[in-house]
Amino acid sequence: MAMTLRLTEDEQAALRERAEAEGISMQEAARRAVREYVVHGRHRDRVSDAARRVMDVHAEALRRLGE
Repeated sequence: MAMTLRLTEDEQAALRERAEAEGISMQEAARRAVREYVVHGRHRDRVSDAARRVMDVHAEALRRLGE
């Protein structure tokens, strides 16, 4: 699927500089950034879910520790 990505001049310059430093196209750099964003978002969601489960299971102990 094609899409248009509009960047500020500063964002475009930073993307160009980073892509050149890695020897890849700006498009590939942007695609990598999107993939990384998705992976980190999924990880963050899993960590939040796990923390919620721990807090639910140990709610009484956590409440007593807070007293």
